[in-house]
Amino acid sequence: MVIKVFVATSSGSTAIKKKQQEVVGFLEANKIDFQQMDIAGDEDNRKWMRENVPGEKKPQNGIPLPPQIFNEERYCGDFESFFSAKEENIIYSFLGLAPPPGTKDEKSDATNGTEAHTEDKAVEGAPEEAQSDQTPPEGQQVIFPFSL
Repeated sequence: MVIKVFVATSSGSTAIKKKQQEVVGFLEANKIDFQQMDIAGDEDNRKWMRENVPGEKKPQNGIPLPPQIFNEERYCGDFESFFSAKEENIIYSFLGLAPPPGTKDEKSDATNGTEAHTEDKAVEGAPEEAQSDQTPPEGQQVIFPFSL
């Protein structure tokens, strides 16, 4: 499955350029396979995009603006829906993709549990560490369960 991002490479609108850059930059940063489909230089791309954006998603003038996002032939959404999905941390389901192992979503769940677990251990082990002459490794913080 290939994500298709319809963009206008020669858009005069700064707002459209920023939205396109945000979508493309996010996909690149997260190593999500995608193709940029230029609607400014390719009439077939422009026609296909306009015909395949669902009617309820088209603006009042009937002409959808880029970026528009598809998973192959399936419409995913425009910039606003992309942004919402990103903020809600559901970008893979928005794109119709299974989150790959080790993605941020999985790591954040695991990390939150790990951080809490590590902190609990530090608190539990603090009195023992305080009694020993050992110093923590550089960059490691010791947390004491009492205040001074």
